[in-house]
Amino acid sequence: MSRAFVNEDQAAAQADQPVERRVSDQPNYVTANGLRQLQQRLTELNTLRSELQAQGERLRYFAARVHSAQVVPTALSTEKVQIGSRVRFIDDQDQEHLVCLVGEDEADAARGLINWGSPLGRALLGAAPGDEVTWRRPVGEQAIEIIEIEGAG
Repeated sequence: MSRAFVNEDQAAAQADQPVERRVSDQPNYVTANGLRQLQQRLTELNTLRSELQAQGERLRYFAARVHSAQVVPTALSTEKVQIGSRVRFIDDQDQEHLVCLVGEDEADAARGLINWGSPLGRALLGAAPGDEVTWRRPVGEQAIEIIEIEGAG
């Protein structure tokens, strides 16, 4: 390979890297205003670093969740509650509820999306229409009756 191509490749790789500012060897004399500007910039950069570190933690979390994800088959059964099933049930106060069992990261109780591993999700999983199951809640157990199961498909 020609030496020119090697140097071009190295130059291109270095162009992607930020250039680090060299700290001057001369005394760092500043005005009071100059010091305030330096301190303000340092504060801004430290804040930005903290924000980026927090983003890095979220990035690691989501990368790990994607890496460990196990896609389940689409819930088509109306005979047995599965992950992905929409379930209509009645609680012991005769209140009707409609929920869908989903993965932990999809859960949003306000929208009726229930984590399959939550106490309610575990009570519903595997149940059939007409079954009465026990929902073990932190505030006490509650009997619920499965009325209908809709597949996700």
